[in-house]
Amino acid sequence: MPLALLALAIGAFGIGTTEFVIMGLLPEVAGDFGVSIPTAGLLVTGYALGVVIGAPLMTVLGTRIPRKRMLMLLMGLFIAGNLLSALAPAFAIMVIGRVIASLAHGAFFGIGSVVAAELVAPQKKAGAIAMMFTGLTVANVIGVPLGTLIGQHVGWRVTFAVVAGLGVIGLAGIAKLVPELPRPEGVHLRHELAAFKNAQVLLAMAMTVLGFGGVFAAVTYIAPMMTHVAGFADGSVTWLLVLFGLGMVGGNLVGGRFADRALMPMLYISLGALAVVLALFTLTAHNKIAAAVTIALIGALGFATVPPLQKRVLDHAHGAPTLASAVNIGAFNLGNALSAWLGGLVISAGLGYTAPNWVGAALAAAALVLAVLSAALERREAPQGATAAASAAPADRPTAVHH
Repeated sequence: MPLALLALAIGAFGIGTTEFVIMGLLPEVAGDFGVSIPTAGLLVTGYALGVVIGAPLMTVLGTRIPRKRMLMLLMGLFIAGNLLSALAPAFAIMVIGRVIASLAHGAFFGIGSVVAAELVAPQKKAGAIAMMFTGLTVANVIGVPLGTLIGQHVGWRVTFAVVAGLGVIGLAGIAKLVPELPRPEGVHLRHELAAFKNAQVLLAMAMTVLGFGGVFAAVTYIAPMMTHVAGFADGSVTWLLVLFGLGMVGGNLVGGRFADRALMPMLYISLGALAVVLALFTLTAHNKIAAAVTIALIGALGFATVPPLQKRVLDHAHGAPTLASAVNIGAFNLGNALSAWLGGLVISAGLGYTAPNWVGAALAAAALVLAVLSAALERREAPQGATAAASAAPADRPTAVHH
């Protein structure tokens, strides 16, 4: 794997850390600004919405800019947003800082996926994408717990200053290690938009929303589930999230490895197993050991879908994959927001803290149905394409002239 992937992974590590570390620091931030916890939760919501909006917006703005330079500009935006958060004199300013940082998120992973795939041979593309996303998964194992620890003992402003420092390292790495890749000739915004007419691209994005939504339906409410149902102490939630992060790292690497060999079977297995494990979580959540194992499995199976789904979008967005790739990153965050809302609805309905697991299982099962539908559609289209090519072939051959 090229060394340039390390620079992309470092940038992904910083982005993953800033996205999730705020969840562990909400009480400290709320206390400093004198706002309620639900109000402080706008820092999470604002970031997620910023990713959904920023992914296509920043990618469109960057269509005329070389990809390396655009990645550097996005890291600059990320650094500025986190510095503003660290120095924010008022809560509203911090929200703005979070939104600014989030605008870099979707476009960085979208463009970064395209760059990572171009750096390696065709049969290694999913593995290269997985290598970049390893930075995001490792952030959940190291960056988020460490950032939370720093924020709780030294101050949350220091956490965001450190994250901005990670952005500086990522920016320097991209400048030094990522090669200048030529922009595809003749690819304009209309070509990028044309990718959304492809049913396979839309199906892959829908699978992203539903599949990863299944994961976050459970994980969003993991703290009350583990403390009230499993009986863990409040302080144990951090280490349970580390287990989740370790599962994500393993699942991401396995998903990337096998997606290059058998992409659709990899999706069938991971989505099907994810639906089953989420359904079982309603039972295993009542036992500490079983709950811990299940959390790791959810992380592994959920992130095993990321490289194959991202690669599928790249494969079907013929010749103009950048915008589709970025929008698919926004689809992950849309899935997070949707599942968190649905999970909150079932808890509010009095169905208990394990009820979101059933929501997650249903979402993952729906993603599996879409995967089967996508493969069936692809098989049906293949003979039609072969027939069209065969019928066109005679016209391409020179006709013998008899005198």
